Amino acid sequence: MKSVQVAVIGCGTIARSQHIKAYMANPHAEIKYFCDTQKERAEKAVRDFGCGIAVADYRTILDDPDVEAVSVCTPNNVHALITIDCLRAGKHVLCEKPAARTYAEALEMQRAQQETGKLLHIGVVNRFHTGVNRIKTMIEGGDLGELYHVYASFRTHRSIPGLGGAFTTKAIAGGGTMIDRGVHYLDLVLYCTGDPRPLTVSGQTFSRLGKDIADYAYVHMWAGPSIRDGTYDVEDSVTALIRTDGPTITLHGAWAQNIGVEESYIDFIGDKAGVRLQYGKDFVVYSAKDGALLETMPIYRSEDMFQNEIDNFLTCVRTGERSTNNIDSVIVTSQIIQAIYDSSDARREIVLQEDSTI
Repeated sequence: MKSVQVAVIGCGTIARSQHIKAYMANPHAEIKYFCDTQKERAEKAVRDFGCGIAVADYRTILDDPDVEAVSVCTPNNVHALITIDCLRAGKHVLCEKPAARTYAEALEMQRAQQETGKLLHIGVVNRFHTGVNRIKTMIEGGDLGELYHVYASFRTHRSIPGLGGAFTTKAIAGGGTMIDRGVHYLDLVLYCTGDPRPLTVSGQTFSRLGKDIADYAYVHMWAGPSIRDGTYDVEDSVTALIRTDGPTITLHGAWAQNIGVEESYIDFIGDKAGVRLQYGKDFVVYSAKDGALLETMPIYRSEDMFQNEIDNFLTCVRTGERSTNNIDSVIVTSQIIQAIYDSSDARREIVLQEDSTI
């Protein structure tokens, strides 16, 4: 069977550590192009992975009719631009999370998919995590009873990434810890709970600990080192309350906080049982029976969620099937994140209308 020819646009950390390896491991994929505005990074990918052509301008890929599928692994500020150009050039696209910097940009991407009939998947990779899907099945099967509240905590002590650089510049990233880490937690919750419709959103973001770049003390800093004369205009912590037509969802996240505790879990709380998922890992089920409290840790074989995501994308490219991480399913995550930022700016609750652009 003929292989799907692929282009990887953006050759940074997520492309090298996940996308490229997963394409290389799939027998039905062939990487034809590595693209990066810093061409030396694309050239290094060609050398390291032993395949493909290095280019600096993604428009080279648009003109090649042999390329069917594209992974967009660039900074957030060009997600919408590159994705829309690729869709209109007849390419199927897997765009890394977040879909875009704003809900308005995400809606433009969705419209381009609808106009072109091509696939647009978003890299909310937890939808392909073995444990997450087991929890989703439990919720759908009624094992937790009525699921009325979900709480997500994604907080670290002092770990702002690349302080002063792209991650902390709003014009590039669109936001801070909420759009960087919180997008994964929020989307995971929406997926497991059957994509409930959001009704109201109340949020508050804080940009406090990274303001003095030169004197910022930290535990670790990936994507560093810091840029002392750089920009820091995003949030380092966030809290939010989301009411839906299903469970109420609360979030507490931080890149940096003056509490030396790191948490990375999600609690699904029902009236029959509850589940705590350690993010990216295993989960525990809490319940009661015959007057006794039970604590159960399921043991199962986990698959690589990034490989599952890429394999799914390639299958959909070949068959035309729709996937759970299609932009039509994921767009609500962008809507809620936008509402959290809008609520924080306005210092009031945001009431969402169906199909609202906020």
